[in-house]
Amino acid sequence: MTISVKPYLVATAVFVLSLPAFLGVSSAQNSPPDVSAHARAILARAIAVDTHDDTPQRMLWENFDLGHRDPAGNIDIPRMREGGLHAIFMSIWTPGTIPVADAVQHAFKMIDLVREQVKKHPQDLLLSTTSAEVRRARQENKIAVLMGMEGGHMINDDLALLRIYAALGVRYLTLTHTVNDDWADSSTDKPVHNGLTPFGRHVVAELNRLGVMVDISHVSDKTFADALEVTRAPVIASHSSCRALCDAARNMTDDMMRALAKNGGVIQINFHAGFLSQEYAGASKNAPADYKDKISALDKQCGENDACKILGYQRLSDEATANSQLPVVNWQRIVDHIDHAVKIAGVDHVGLGSDFDGAIMPRGMEDVSHYSRITEELIRRGYSDADIEKILGGNTLRVMAQVEEVATKMRGEN
Repeated sequence: MTISVKPYLVATAVFVLSLPAFLGVSSAQNSPPDVSAHARAILARAIAVDTHDDTPQRMLWENFDLGHRDPAGNIDIPRMREGGLHAIFMSIWTPGTIPVADAVQHAFKMIDLVREQVKKHPQDLLLSTTSAEVRRARQENKIAVLMGMEGGHMINDDLALLRIYAALGVRYLTLTHTVNDDWADSSTDKPVHNGLTPFGRHVVAELNRLGVMVDISHVSDKTFADALEVTRAPVIASHSSCRALCDAARNMTDDMMRALAKNGGVIQINFHAGFLSQEYAGASKNAPADYKDKISALDKQCGENDACKILGYQRLSDEATANSQLPVVNWQRIVDHIDHAVKIAGVDHVGLGSDFDGAIMPRGMEDVSHYSRITEELIRRGYSDADIEKILGGNTLRVMAQVEEVATKMRGEN
């Protein structure tokens, strides 16, 4: 979740390098005659995985059903089919500012709602908790549904509760959200722990033992370093972009990406307009008073309903770009960040974590039905088919398998 009650609604990002340009390759001269057909061929054999989608908020607040094509929001089964998305991590998210008891209650409710959607649509969806189950879903022409938990506050400082979440299917834990929890510092709060506390280190170790991926999106740079020091398995950044292109604390520095690659992990590029374009982020922060007044009125109108907020933020952003109050951010900026991450971390360490239904989408990526455009653009920029398949999901599946292997060894089951 990127927008709702998050303080970095106006995050950043702008100047970008493309990998083909860095390599001296002209994308225009090297584009296949039929890029769309080429992209369809890649998607026909790839497994495209999105590691962060906030659609459970709509299930919680709107009784949303994935089965029908919806005129609002970013995700549903028909549009996932159309865009070529094969596996999706549903985000179990609550604000870190609400009482912990309420956060835990909401977390259990959202987990139940995700599982019920799978039961309701067995012809289209398969609940998956392992890399093998994701591959099985692909073989059966179903969409693999996985769950990630966004914010360590939801474990209520209790490893037993963490184990319950894992048993229910949660397969990554984002160590913090936008505020510090009791055992880790967030990237968007004042540091109080100097990274991970001793208990926080136990959390990382227990995640390794359970086979649940450690997610370092949202954490402070020191928390990131501490997590890499403790973990025995690769980690992920489930929805972060490149700080060199967008000076936002939520994005990763080049040094962080190099360390992530050394760890074997993956940075999953976030689609939020404010993390892709510095120009947009700056204009949002300095937007006219009437725009900010509309944001405040929307927050008051929606109250605790975070699904209502994100739909409203998107509408207000679209209106502001149409009126030239905010600059347009085009979807190709996503691939600019992919290019930079590949240049720094290597093609084996880059993936996609859109933040659909939780962020302001760039123009041309209004919903998941446009997902295949990323494959087309990667082709135009000179990426090989094998490398595109890695970025689409192969890298994520590799990390999942490695995390599962570490867990098996730690439990003494081999």
